[in-house]
Order: sequence, then C-alpha cells, then structure tokens
Amino acid sequence: MRVPSSLLQRVAAGDPAAVGECIDRYGGLVWSLARRMFGVAAEAEDAVQEIFIELWKSADRYNPELAAESTFVAMVARRRLIDQRRRVERRVAQAPTTPVEDIDLPADVPQNDPLVVADEVSRATEAIRTLPPDQQRVLRLAVCDGWPHQQIADYLKIPLGTVKTHVRRGLIRVRDRLQASLAVRDAEVRS
Repeated sequence: MRVPSSLLQRVAAGDPAAVGECIDRYGGLVWSLARRMFGVAAEAEDAVQEIFIELWKSADRYNPELAAESTFVAMVARRRLIDQRRRVERRVAQAPTTPVEDIDLPADVPQNDPLVVADEVSRATEAIRTLPPDQQRVLRLAVCDGWPHQQIADYLKIPLGTVKTHVRRGLIRVRDRLQASLAVRDAEVRS
C-alpha cells in the first residue's frame, strides 16, 4: 500500500494529525484571503470555517502532479469566498428594513422637545450609517423592527452567533459614536 506523501493526501486518507497540520500550514493563507474579501471579522471567521470544511471534503481531488498544495488550497478558498460573498449580497438585498426616521420612540425619550428628539434621531441615524451594510441590516432588524436574533438568523440564513456578534458590535460602535458626538456638542456649547 502506497503511503500518501502530501498533507492533503493524508487528510483524504483520514490521518487525524494531518487535519491539524493543514490548519497550521494553511490557516494564515486562508485567513488573509477571507479578510480581504470580508471586512467584518465575524464573516471572515465563518468563511474560514467553511473553507476548511470544503478542504476536508475535497482533499481526495488534490493531485500533486497538477498543482502545488498551496495553489489547490487557494483555489478552494477562492471558490468558497466567492460563493459566500454572493450569499451575503443576496441576503442584504432581500432583507426588509425600517427607515430610522419611521421608528417609534420609547416612552422615556423626552417627547416634549422636538428639537432634542430630532437631533438624537439624526445622530443615531448617522452613527448607524457608518456601520458595514450587513451589520446595519442586522441591527435594524433587531433594534428597529424588534426581531429576535433567531428569526434574523433564519431570515438572513446566517449563523445565530454572527447575528449576535453583529448586534453587539454594532451597538457598541453606535454607542461610541454617539458618546463622541455628544462630547463634541458639549464642548461646542461650553465655548
């Protein structure tokens, strides 16, 4: 019986040590490709996982006579990244959102001063617009439309963890931008 010589051939043969070695050897390559395709770390992480799963499934198709192992890995990664990018773009294009201007304000917001309310809504709208499009969509569905995280995950066909990450990171970014905006406004008022 011939012993597999390449790492991917060992993965295809079911060598458990080869899986870890493959991640160690090609993790940097796959991660860098995913980060270039997706600016959002959570999406890049999801893509890296999908790429390695695809590598395990397709390792038996690797032929060392046709290409270097790194070339094969890069080709599989590229295909999966393009597929995932298309899925993300389709989800973003199909998801409904409520315009920020149409949001009903909570009871504790001072309703008696329309200028304060308008200013706060304007600042919040600007802060949300600075987020990446996928994060905006998830945040609007969760906060503005009141959808539960699982419903958003099912609707957008993304992992629940990604939804939670988008909401958490989006809220943190919006809060930070609003705090910075208020600090600037307060400094202007004092001067």
